[in-house]
Amino acid sequence: MKKTDWNKIYPYLIAIVLFTVLSWLYFSPAMEGKVVEAHDTKTFLGMSQEIRDFQEKTGEHTYWTNSMFGGMPSYQISGASNTTVVSVLNSVLNYFPRPVSFAFLYLLGGFLLLLAFGVKPYLSIIGSIVFAFASYNFIIIAAGHATKAITIAYIMPLIGSIVLAYNGKRLLGALLTAVFLGLAIGSNHLQILYYAMFIVGIFFVAELIYVIINKKILDFLKTTGVLIIAALLAAAVNAPMLMTTYEYTKYTMRGDSNGLTTVVDNQSAQHGLNTDYITQWSYDIDETMTLLIPDFKGGASGGTLSADSHTGQKLREMGVRDVESTMADFQLPLYWGTQPVTSGPVYFGAAVILLFVLGLFVVKGRYKWWLLAATVLSILLAWGKNFLPFTEFFINYVPMYNKFRTVAMTLVIAGISMPLLGILALKNIFSGEIDKEKTLKYLLYSTSIVGGICLLFWWFPSLAGNFVGASDAQFSGQYEFLKITLPLDRKDMLSSDAFRSLALVLLTAATLYFTIKGKLKNGFAIAILGVLFLFDLWQVDKRYLNDKNFTDKEMLSQPYTPTNADRMILQDKSPDYRVLNLSVSTFNDSGTSYFHKSIGGYHGAKLRRYQELINAHLQNEMMGFSRVRTEKDLDSVLQQSGVLNMLNTKYIIFSNDFAPVNPYANGNAWLVNKTHIAQNADEEMMLLGKIDTKKELVADKEFEKQIIAITPDSAAHIELLSYAPNDLKYHFTSKSDQIAVFSEIYYPDWNVYIDGKKADNFRANYLLRAMPLKAGDYDIEWRFEPGVVSTSRAIAMVASILLLLFAAGIIYIQTQDNRHKTQDDRHKNQDTRTKTEDKNKKTQVKK
Repeated sequence: MKKTDWNKIYPYLIAIVLFTVLSWLYFSPAMEGKVVEAHDTKTFLGMSQEIRDFQEKTGEHTYWTNSMFGGMPSYQISGASNTTVVSVLNSVLNYFPRPVSFAFLYLLGGFLLLLAFGVKPYLSIIGSIVFAFASYNFIIIAAGHATKAITIAYIMPLIGSIVLAYNGKRLLGALLTAVFLGLAIGSNHLQILYYAMFIVGIFFVAELIYVIINKKILDFLKTTGVLIIAALLAAAVNAPMLMTTYEYTKYTMRGDSNGLTTVVDNQSAQHGLNTDYITQWSYDIDETMTLLIPDFKGGASGGTLSADSHTGQKLREMGVRDVESTMADFQLPLYWGTQPVTSGPVYFGAAVILLFVLGLFVVKGRYKWWLLAATVLSILLAWGKNFLPFTEFFINYVPMYNKFRTVAMTLVIAGISMPLLGILALKNIFSGEIDKEKTLKYLLYSTSIVGGICLLFWWFPSLAGNFVGASDAQFSGQYEFLKITLPLDRKDMLSSDAFRSLALVLLTAATLYFTIKGKLKNGFAIAILGVLFLFDLWQVDKRYLNDKNFTDKEMLSQPYTPTNADRMILQDKSPDYRVLNLSVSTFNDSGTSYFHKSIGGYHGAKLRRYQELINAHLQNEMMGFSRVRTEKDLDSVLQQSGVLNMLNTKYIIFSNDFAPVNPYANGNAWLVNKTHIAQNADEEMMLLGKIDTKKELVADKEFEKQIIAITPDSAAHIELLSYAPNDLKYHFTSKSDQIAVFSEIYYPDWNVYIDGKKADNFRANYLLRAMPLKAGDYDIEWRFEPGVVSTSRAIAMVASILLLLFAAGIIYIQTQDNRHKTQDDRHKNQDTRTKTEDKNKKTQVKK
C-alpha cells in the first residue's frame, strides 16, 4: 500500500486553514452572530416578503408576486430551491455564514485558478490574496450583492478548469468545468458570468492560434468537444433558473419592444436596454488610475474625513466643539468623478499593477497576449459613454451585451487577468528559468513606470484635475465653506494614496531585487510579498467594509419599521388592493412592498409593459398629486387618475402620517359596457389615457375575436372571493353576456378557469387581464401555471444524474490511466533493476 506523502498535502491544508482564519478575522463581528447591514439585502427582504410569507403559510413556493409593480413573476426575486448535485456542493462550499463564506470562496477560487496554471501551492496561497481582497469584491459585499460575489468566486476556478483541459488534462479539466460552470450559473448573476465568457473567448482565440501554428488542431478539437459536453451538462443542471430567466426576459425591459414608438423610454431600446441606461455607470478614462491609487477620485460618494482635514480645521475655526466625533459621523461627498454614485473605487493593489507590468516583460507566449487583451478590453468597455464608439459597437453587434447595464462592472475581467499575469510573472522569477540580468532590467523598467506614475501624482496631485465634484454645488449658507475645503481634502487624499502606492511598489520591487540577486530565499520572498499584499488590500477594503457595516441579526429580520400610514393601511383586511407611496422614490423602493402590494418597487428587470405604462401615464398622474392643496384638489386628482384607478390603487401615501383612501379605485375586477380596438401599441396607449377605465376597455386588434357583444345588466356583478399571489378566485353573476377586466397584470402563464374548465382570456388596457363571460352564475379562478418550471426541473434532475455518471466515468478513466501508468513505471523500474543486476554480474565475472 502506497504511503501518504504528507509533504505534498501540507500546503493544501495550510491553505484551507489560512483562508478560514483570514475570512473570520476580516469579518470578526460574524463571530458574535452579527450580519452585514447592506442596502441590497434590505431591498431583497422588502421585495420578497410576500413570497416568503406565502411559503411559510402554505409550505409552497409562488412564482408570482403582487408586491411590486402591480405584479410580476418571482423568478428573479426569490427562486424556489431545486436540489441538484451542484446545489448540494454549493451548500457545502458556503458552509460558513455570510459574509465569511464570501471571503473564503474568493480565496479558494483564486487558489484553484493559480494551481491550474501550474503555480506552486505556497505562491498560489499568496496569489489568492490579491484575487480575493481586490476592493470591488468587498465593496459589493457591503452593498449586499451576494449573487455577484459568489459568481466572481466561482468564475476563477472555472477559467482555470478550462485552461487545465487544454493543457493536457482534458478529462479532469472538463469535469471541473462542468462543476464550476454549474456553480457559477446557479449563483444567478448572469452578467458576471457573461463577462467571464469574454476572458474565455479571448483565451479560445489565443489557444486556436497556438495550435494552428504548432499543428495540434486535433487535440484542440477533442478538448473543445469534451468541454462543450461539460458546458451543456452545467447548463442543464441549472435549467430551472436559465429557462425561467430566458422566458421572463422576453417580456422585460431587456427584451424586444412591444411596438410602442410614441412614448419616450429612457431605459429600453428596440432590442434590450438603451445606450444611456447601459452606460449610466461608466468609469472615467482618468478614473482608471484607481486601479493603482485607490482614492484617485475621492473614494466613495459618502465618506468621512479626519479632524485634521481642511474641513475639520474649518469647523474648529467656526467654533464647533468635539470636531473629532463630528467628523467621524459627518458623511461627505468625497467622490468627484462622473458616475452618479459609487460605494468605492476598483483597486487591485499597487504591487499587483507592478507585477502586471513586469509580467508583460517576463511572461512569454500566448498567456501574456491573452491576459493583456482581456485587460485592455475590460478597461475600454468600463469607460462606456466616455469611449462611446467602442461601446456602441458592442451594444449593437455583440450578442446579449445590450441586456446588461453598469458597464463599469466589466472591470471584473481585469480583476482576474491583471493579478493572474502578475502571479505568473512571480512564478517565472522564482523558477529561476529566466536570465537574471534581463529580469533585473525588466524590474527596473516596471518599477520606473509604475513608481513614476505614483511619484508624479504624489508631487503634483493637481494633474488629476480641479477636485470639484458635481455634488459640491448643493452647498450653500453655513455649508458654503465645503466648496473650498472638500477639493483641498480630495487633493490631499490623492497625494497621500499616491505616496502609499509608491511605497508599496518600492517594497515589492526591493523584495524581488534581493530574491533575483540570491540575497533572499524564495520562501522568505513569498512570505514578504504575502504580507505586503494583505497589508495593502486589507487596509483599503476596511475603508468601505468594516465593523460599522454590521448589525445584530435580529435587526435585519425586521428591516423596515411601519409608519403610522402603514399601520393605518394594514388595518384594511380586504384581500387585494394596491398602495402608491409618494413619500419615497416610488419606482426605486422596496420598503412599501414589505408591507403592501405596491404600485412601485425596486427591480432591475421589471416588465417592459409596466415600464412603458410608467412613462406614458403613471408619472403624469403622480405629478398631479404635487398640485394637491385641499381635499377638493385631492378628490379631483383621484377622479382623473384612470390608470392608477384601474390598478386598484386604494391608498396613496403622502407622508408617514397621511395616506387617504381613494374612493375611485376600480376594485379587484369590474364589468365594462364599452370596448375599443386599437390597431397598434401607440393607439392602445393613447386611448388608455382617454377612456373611463371603470366603464370602458381598450384592446389590441390581435384580441378582437375575443371581444363579445355586451348586453347591459344592472344586476351583473363580479367579486373577489379569495386571494393568493398565484391563485385568485372570483364569483360572477349576470343574466347577459359581459366582459370583465381584472386589476391584475397580464402574463401568458396565467390561465383562467370557469367552474374548473379552462376559459379564454385576453390582454386589455395595455397590461391588464380580461375575459369574456357568458350569462350565468359561476366561479372564476385565475391560476399562475408556468409550464417552464416543471419542464426545467425535470431537465435538471436528468442532468444531475448524467453529471454524476460523467464524473464517475472520468474518475474511472483517470484511475485506470493512473494504474496503467503505475504498472508501466514498475515495469520500467524492474527493467532498470534487471539491467543493473546483469551489469553488476558481468562486472563480477570480469573481475
